[in-house]
Amino acid sequence: MAFFTNLCRASSPTKATFLLRQVRCMSNVPENTVYGGPKPQNPNQRVTLINLRQKHKKGEPITVVTAYDYPSAVHLDTAGIDICLVGDSASMVVHGHDTTLPISLDEMLVHCRAVARGAKRPLLVGDLPFGTYESGTGQAVDIAVRVLKEGGMDAIKLEGGSPSRITAARAVVEAGIAVMGHVGLTPQAISVLGGFRPQGKNVSSAVKVVETALALQEAGCFSVVLECVPPPVAAAATSALWIPTIGIGAGPYCSGQVLVYHDLLGMLQHPHHAKVTPKFCKQYARVGDVINKALSEYKEEVTNGSFPGPAHSPYKISAAEVDGFLNELQKMGLDKAASAAAVAAEKLDTKESPANN
Repeated sequence: MAFFTNLCRASSPTKATFLLRQVRCMSNVPENTVYGGPKPQNPNQRVTLINLRQKHKKGEPITVVTAYDYPSAVHLDTAGIDICLVGDSASMVVHGHDTTLPISLDEMLVHCRAVARGAKRPLLVGDLPFGTYESGTGQAVDIAVRVLKEGGMDAIKLEGGSPSRITAARAVVEAGIAVMGHVGLTPQAISVLGGFRPQGKNVSSAVKVVETALALQEAGCFSVVLECVPPPVAAAATSALWIPTIGIGAGPYCSGQVLVYHDLLGMLQHPHHAKVTPKFCKQYARVGDVINKALSEYKEEVTNGSFPGPAHSPYKISAAEVDGFLNELQKMGLDKAASAAAVAAEKLDTKESPANN
């Protein structure tokens, strides 16, 4: 009350203006600077579930690519990819395991944090790794919370459609966390599936894919990945659902597509990796060949002494400073070091002199 009394007694317009500015900064005064309501979505800002629903409603395909570190996340960000999936496939393409099972939650969180620093626009989805959500809904919610709070993700993905997985998905959604489902070939279940085998190739299996996708939708998932199923099965699931389907090895009739970063770029060109690259993956580049060539050239230039040359030795020391440095080295009894420094300075001067003339 005293504040408003002072405002009424203000002796000058300047003082009154100052007091009014203070009023505007008070939190109990509704003003646009305090809360202006929802802002229009900026294309340069983070993709949200609302954006994805709008694209799906318009029939616009959704693009998804995996990323596991800062550089790959920056590339996805620059390319305008809609969803960046920090997949447990990191276990295979980054850590060198034969399956996705060995990767731990702590390792996944490291990948998530690195990606979150690099990808500012895509929706960020983090995989729940094997062994972190199977024990019950409490465990699933706790781990999902960590992936958002510690990993910087916007949503999580979990695999499978068993009753316990459906219940876990529902519990995570009810905890306020967006969930992407995953049916068909679920790599975390290779122990039961007998390896990386396509699903939906017979009537009962095909029906199960559709039923499981519907159950995940009912549980509140915002999207479902369909992996390694025949195109007609994926088309049926996509038609039956009102949420988007994201295909990987599931043909062209899904709402969007996802590929593994290393696979689509052709990062791993070693014969072993070429042999295990999925049949459904199109290589849009052979980045591995470029890397191998660059590394070989680097090794050759270091070996023959052509790198680093003057162009890549940018830090200079004047002739006068070199002389003083040599004198100090000699005083220290380091005559051999002084001789080496003198020879280096002379060679660099000789190499640079033609460019200076």
